[in-house]
Amino acid sequence: MGTVNVLVSPERSMEVLSRLEVNRLLDTSESGLHELFRRCSLAVLNCGSTEDNSKAIFERFRTFDIRVLQQERGIQLELVNAPAGAFVDGAMIKGIREHLFSVLRDVVYTQFEIVENPAFDLLSPANITNAIFHILRNAGSLSPQRDPNLVVCWGGHSISREEYDYTKEVGHELGLRGLDVCTGCGPGAMKGPMKGASIGHVKQRLTGARYVGITEPGIIAAEPPNPIVNELMIMPDIEKRLEAFVRVGHAIIVFPGGAGTAEEILYLLGILLTPDNKYIPLPVIFTGPRESAEYFAMIDAFIAATLGPDAQKRYRIILDDPARVAREVRSGMALVENFRAQHNDAFYFNWLLRVDQDFQTPFVPTHENMAGLELQRGQAGHRLAANLRRAFSGIVAGNVKAEGIRRVEEGGPFRISGEAEVMAPLDRMLSAFVDQGRMKLPGTKYEPCYRLAD
Repeated sequence: MGTVNVLVSPERSMEVLSRLEVNRLLDTSESGLHELFRRCSLAVLNCGSTEDNSKAIFERFRTFDIRVLQQERGIQLELVNAPAGAFVDGAMIKGIREHLFSVLRDVVYTQFEIVENPAFDLLSPANITNAIFHILRNAGSLSPQRDPNLVVCWGGHSISREEYDYTKEVGHELGLRGLDVCTGCGPGAMKGPMKGASIGHVKQRLTGARYVGITEPGIIAAEPPNPIVNELMIMPDIEKRLEAFVRVGHAIIVFPGGAGTAEEILYLLGILLTPDNKYIPLPVIFTGPRESAEYFAMIDAFIAATLGPDAQKRYRIILDDPARVAREVRSGMALVENFRAQHNDAFYFNWLLRVDQDFQTPFVPTHENMAGLELQRGQAGHRLAANLRRAFSGIVAGNVKAEGIRRVEEGGPFRISGEAEVMAPLDRMLSAFVDQGRMKLPGTKYEPCYRLAD
């Protein structure tokens, strides 16, 4: 892929920055924002990439740079050695330009209005939730005028053609019913539902449809925003990304995936198993084509063996029936709407949902932290779910995130240990992910970044 040098102007947002903000974006020191901004910008410019190794992507475009130019009438971005695939006949693709300035918006706002704002104590659960609300509100993604209709779709970036086509069929059924879609914004099961929904929306002559993508700096290069996303948000870390999903979504659909999807499932079940959330409705459906029956049987068995029947009650498995999935989602949303109306909770942000600090504190996947995870029964179900979620978060980091890959290269595979009754089903599921090619994109030889203790 070739590269280009170009100046880009914003179309509708972030037209003015302070001198301090510009200086921090240009600052290449550890306290500056330049490297964070550069990496996230490269990711959105690399849309359509078939590579899911962040470290390799950054190395391939190591000469790429981005600079903010302050001018009297606003700002411009100077791109040096940018991926040529982001341009058509010398002009940047409009959607990619929108994503580029979404990166700028969120990097600047998060740093100056959240991280460096003494009003936000990011060690407090309530303040973390408040910070997520402010980031989403600043992005214009909270819509008080809309009734509940946002479906969060999770699933892997490395899935089979049959599974991908099925995600499109489900998205199509959602679109025909006027439902909007929110995903992790990348390829595979994150792109398919949006693509299908866009056709359904067109058939129904619906305008203003939302295709919401929520990502974070560690994963964005491995899963660059797909071109259908028209609302892109970059949250500061994976924990805030996951909380954003459950706060803004009115139903959740889980398609087949790998370690990242397992992390999302465990996060969600941990939240729903928290005692204060027992009666809060949130429709959750696991679904795929008939070819995915064995996959979901494995997921269900893992949940039964580790978290037990209470966790199994919080989701339904529907195979090979896109229309039924959409109908179940629509009927479940009616319960969500009634519940929130009765309890005076916002339709656009689920304030009543309790998210404990175990699910909010950023987990740094070092060898020491991975080895120290408490993976045994005897603790509350939501706490075991939190620790299992951290284990999968570390595996995702070792698979696709630049910093995680570097740690594994330097220190060897992460060591994970725990009670045999937990480790055995964990081993079976991870082995199946490897055998089914769910850890990396097709055509890539997978070298495990983890080792389960005997």
